[in-house]
Amino acid sequence: MMVEDDHLLGQAYKRCLRPLGMEIEVFNSAQKALSCLTRDWPGIVVTDIMMPGMDGLALMKKVKSLDQDLPVVLVTGKGDIPMAVEAIRDGAYAFLEKPVEMEALQKVMEHALEKRRFVLELRKLRAQIANLDQPSSTILGISPVIEQLRKIIQNVADSQSDVLIYGETGTGKDLVARCLHDQSQRRDHPFVAINCGAIPESIFESEIFGHEAGAFTGANQKRIGKFEYANKGTVFLDEVESMPLNMQVKLLRVLQERVVERMGSNKLIPINIRVIAATKVDLKQACDKNQFRLDFFYRLNVIQICLPPLRERKEDIPLLFQYFVEQCCKSHNKKSPTISKEYYKKLTESPWEGNIRELKNEAEKYALDMVGDLMNTPLRSGTVELTSEIGLEGLTLSEKVSEFEKKMIEHELIRNKGSINKTLDALKIPRQTLRDKMKKFGFHRDNYI
Repeated sequence: MMVEDDHLLGQAYKRCLRPLGMEIEVFNSAQKALSCLTRDWPGIVVTDIMMPGMDGLALMKKVKSLDQDLPVVLVTGKGDIPMAVEAIRDGAYAFLEKPVEMEALQKVMEHALEKRRFVLELRKLRAQIANLDQPSSTILGISPVIEQLRKIIQNVADSQSDVLIYGETGTGKDLVARCLHDQSQRRDHPFVAINCGAIPESIFESEIFGHEAGAFTGANQKRIGKFEYANKGTVFLDEVESMPLNMQVKLLRVLQERVVERMGSNKLIPINIRVIAATKVDLKQACDKNQFRLDFFYRLNVIQICLPPLRERKEDIPLLFQYFVEQCCKSHNKKSPTISKEYYKKLTESPWEGNIRELKNEAEKYALDMVGDLMNTPLRSGTVELTSEIGLEGLTLSEKVSEFEKKMIEHELIRNKGSINKTLDALKIPRQTLRDKMKKFGFHRDNYI
């Protein structure tokens, strides 16, 4: 959208920018332009400042009250440095001096449009996160493999059959198990998770089946085992590949007959449970190496669900990362930060060998302003010092404004020893604006600490 009261100039802008692939709608007054704007409007605003009625600065304030993140580019033939600095502080995306070079205007508009698209995508992600009310929505993602996973969970949740979940470390096997339970008719009964690799072999049988008083030294009273406690509910056997071979034999009978026998007792206790097992290894190969019982494997392997690693669902990374950041900020009573497009690009390019668990760790670091190795960059050599006055002779107004911005930001970074929050307070500009400017001028906060 372009707002220009000079009809001939507005049409000239339109003709020059159309061959560059930009669709421009020209308005001759700020009031007419405002009537077409909404908070989700996908474009940007380029406006002259000196106009009859509502001028460009007043229009920018109206636009910012409608949507703080909608980029506004100001153009004027009668501007001065104080006006330009004030406009940038008030949120102008850029300040250009007439006559405007079409190449410079095109570049500014392309960058502003790219920022606008990213903001709208981010809002879409947040809207998706806000709609996570239904159990099926707890599996986050928009990728085809995740859509298929949600359908599988929905189809088998109410089945009485046991389930075996395959997936690399950190892919969310425990979450899938919980979703299967929550969407089944067993949801109002216990969900008992057992980490087979965390229970010492010496007490495994007592933990699983329970014991009677006096069953062994130290058994002073009767204890209900985890399987008996889970009656009418679900037992989740995590890291089932770690279960001792001798316990696999005993558990096989439980799975076949659905009865348990406490240690020190001869009484068989019927149980109504569903078993969900999870593993990060190929159990069939483990059977071939005599590391897992084949009969136990076939008893578990009724319904099989395979979880994709994060590297095979990269389109889900922004949504997951945003969700984890917001959850961390909520738990620490912090305002959720804006995440730059460059950061998202690095996220999607990373291998994520630890899958969702590793991504969650990185999100928590980001939320707490402790960015990890993902975004670490080499420091510039030398020490940054406060420079002397900048020579402005021969520069255009836009170039002068840019130099003033650069000097002001660098001065505050030095004065505040790299503190982003203190620099924001001093400059009175939005956090994302500061990040954009620091990137533009090549500033990195580590250089000022």
